[in-house]
Amino acid sequence: MATVDVDTETASAARPRRRVDALFVLGLAIVVVVAILAVIGPWIGAYDPTLTTPDVSAPPPSLTELPGLMSTWLAGGPAPHFLGTDTSGFDIFSRLMAAPRTDLVIALSANGLSLVFGLLLGLLAGYFRNFVTELLMRVSDVLQSFPVFISAMVLVALAGRSTANIVIALAFVYTPIYIRLTRAEVLNQKNRGFIEAARALGNRELTIALRHVLPNSLAPALIQSSVTIGFAILLTAGLSFVGAGVRPPTPEWGLMIASGANEIILGEWWSSVFPGIAISITVFGFAVLGDALERRNEA
Repeated sequence: MATVDVDTETASAARPRRRVDALFVLGLAIVVVVAILAVIGPWIGAYDPTLTTPDVSAPPPSLTELPGLMSTWLAGGPAPHFLGTDTSGFDIFSRLMAAPRTDLVIALSANGLSLVFGLLLGLLAGYFRNFVTELLMRVSDVLQSFPVFISAMVLVALAGRSTANIVIALAFVYTPIYIRLTRAEVLNQKNRGFIEAARALGNRELTIALRHVLPNSLAPALIQSSVTIGFAILLTAGLSFVGAGVRPPTPEWGLMIASGANEIILGEWWSSVFPGIAISITVFGFAVLGDALERRNEA
């Protein structure tokens, strides 16, 4: 009879958990850094992120030049443009550090609104099944059939180009996701034993739904929030890139990419590449964090 190496099985079972933990730590670290920049980012750069400088299209200094430039700056000389400037004279490093405040505030606000409305509407659709809630789900299906970016762009174009309208547009397109997630979890929870016990004790249906069903149906929506925030940042940048996002000179990653996109063919790559890298890392961090949380929830 074959023998089983318990230590080998234990080690192999632990490897996925360590990998998930590593991803969780990586994603959490990125999210924490972005959150810190959203708070103190506008004061990190040496220049005002909303004001231009005379150094138009200045390239980023090489690594060998930085020590000398730093010494000159500390001695009272002009501050170096660590990542160069764009064609308008904006310091890229200062705007890069200040942009998370704009992107993250919009993403968090939109996600918060869509999460609240999605949870409530999903609870109603899953617990109180009637003609109205079924109609709500069909409307939700129709909204999800349209591309998210196109829907958001049309809404901003109709409502006007402002931060508040961008938040409302993003919340509108992301709410159906939370409605579906919450409804599916509510349908799974509503017939469980503790719900029947609460009903037998004489609790009203609305009380049962809010006090017992909803708290036990939050996990999928909260896990989805991490991914949604990341994509909301990406969508905000996309709207700014096509001219439907925040207005200049607001420091925002998509707006920075848009302003430097035409100069890439002229060799001035730094205006677009650095904010593009920042967006990629940020969205990756939120996606990895959401994936790690989902795996932990399933374990």
